[in-house]
Amino acid sequence: MKMLGGFSLVDLFPSSNLLRLLVANAAERKLKKVHSAADAIMETIINDRLAKRSSKKAAAGNDDEDLLGVLLNLKDTDDLGFTEIKAVILVSHMDMFLAGSDTWTITVEWAMSELMKHPRVMEKAQREVRKVFNGKGVVDEASIDRLQYLQLVLKETLRLHPPGPLAIPRESKETVMVNGYKILAKTRVFVNLWAINRDPHHWTQPEVFEPERFLNSSVDFRGTDFHYLPFGAGRRMCPGMHYGLALAYLSLANLIYHFDWKLPHQMKPEDLDMSERFGIEVKRQKNLILIPAPYHPR
Repeated sequence: MKMLGGFSLVDLFPSSNLLRLLVANAAERKLKKVHSAADAIMETIINDRLAKRSSKKAAAGNDDEDLLGVLLNLKDTDDLGFTEIKAVILVSHMDMFLAGSDTWTITVEWAMSELMKHPRVMEKAQREVRKVFNGKGVVDEASIDRLQYLQLVLKETLRLHPPGPLAIPRESKETVMVNGYKILAKTRVFVNLWAINRDPHHWTQPEVFEPERFLNSSVDFRGTDFHYLPFGAGRRMCPGMHYGLALAYLSLANLIYHFDWKLPHQMKPEDLDMSERFGIEVKRQKNLILIPAPYHPR
């Protein structure tokens, strides 16, 4: 993801063949390094599965009928090698996994940042989570839908901090006019989700973190409300949206249920730096550092 969003001089001088050649060689070396690391991970996963299957040969039936299990079965009966197996898994799953994991980590970090910046919101969200799960002592998925205020917190977090601020690029099929601008065919188009989510024509005090603005509102993440598009819209929405949101809800609920949090060095909430880092993803400029104190239900 870092390489996808990295800055390149070729973007400024697209007609320079020499620059393109020099940059391409450097980029190719980086891509090969990343590919080798990913390939090694896949090899380890496949070899571990093969070892487990070998140890279960004497047992009746097969309990590993996921995608990898099916592909390994095809390897035994058809002309399917390890290269093809890895390619199928990467193409079918890695986009969702990578997009989902990035969505999850970025969203949770920004949500915790906003909660620490706004103690009133933190207290309200924490009170709700502990009321819902206090009798259980553990946060589980079965009751996560009861956390209505936490859902508002995540909606507002994603409004201010969409994981992919420029969404997945599009390409115009034909020449069109949009608000007086002529967009030629074959033009790469970026949609500024970050700006849309902060448009003062649609949002009151758009720079203010206020989860209550979504109270009794039908606006959601599905991309049907074009003034709220944290994951884009249409067929090219973020592929990891559902996976990332599920993890974000569960992670954030666990964090504020099991721990009380404070800022280090007696820092005041208003002094917390909320600067953003440039890239294909909107991350914090500086890592969020907090001090946890375990919460013990009575």
